[in-house]
Amino acid sequence: MKAIVVIDHAAGSAGLTLTDRREPSAAINDVIVQIHASGFVPTELEWSSTWTDRAGRNRTPSIPGHELAGVVTALGYGTTGLSVGQRVFGLADWHRDGTLAEYVAIEARNLAPLPGDVDFTVGASLPISGLTAWQGLFQHGRVQAGHSVLAHGAAGAVGTMVTQLAREAGAYVIGTGRAADREKALDFGAQEFLDLDNDALEDVGGVDLVFDVIGGDVQKRSAALIRGGGTLVSVVGPVEARPADGRAVDFVVEADRAQMGEIVQRVRDGRLRTNLGTTASLDDAVAALNSTERRKGKTIIIVRP
Repeated sequence: MKAIVVIDHAAGSAGLTLTDRREPSAAINDVIVQIHASGFVPTELEWSSTWTDRAGRNRTPSIPGHELAGVVTALGYGTTGLSVGQRVFGLADWHRDGTLAEYVAIEARNLAPLPGDVDFTVGASLPISGLTAWQGLFQHGRVQAGHSVLAHGAAGAVGTMVTQLAREAGAYVIGTGRAADREKALDFGAQEFLDLDNDALEDVGGVDLVFDVIGGDVQKRSAALIRGGGTLVSVVGPVEARPADGRAVDFVVEADRAQMGEIVQRVRDGRLRTNLGTTASLDDAVAALNSTERRKGKTIIIVRP
């Protein structure tokens, strides 16, 4: 099969190569999925799991990518809940070969059915962005109707999901980003927008939840804005600043079939829009992933047209 592999950690995206790899086989509780579309997060080339196994041993050349939409072609021993020929989408294991390939071996529990009226491109854009927003808001942030949410990176793939889901839950959403992000952030539902380059973050006043995708100084300043009993939720590693009278949570997104079902149903109902950015074929993926242009939305590689 065709696959994108990474060999040299130091080279970053410049070390990506399109090559031929042996098709994977299904282990116990695995399925094999013929991938139609794959999502890609540029920062994953900085994650240790891209380069090592769970014991810390080098596993290069490895296949990056963790989001997928496709069709089940084979079932491993003991696999239940899915069938050959079924359309699925999901989130692949961090430490196994990923989804920038024509086929992937993946645990069945990491997949959810993809309804026939949802395009594979849309399906591949949902797992990381949708689950990150869902888990950050509802599991860790405990957002409720009437809460105020400060959503950093509100025009990004995760931020637009955070905004829409928080609004649906009845929260008031203040988005942040660069000046050029204002229109998109408001279009996806932010009720206010703060330009982090030119506006004072402190002008926001108190909020119940900060959803942080930036870290550093922005995170530290944001912690001071959280009202008593509020929460700082971070997806950029250990929290460096904690609210004076609230909680701070950092987490790594996990696959969850039920939550993926909730997310894709909202897409079908028109309650949730995905934020698609760059799309490219597998043959053109290396060039697309090495682009120096600022990414606007979710990067999707079309594996099977």
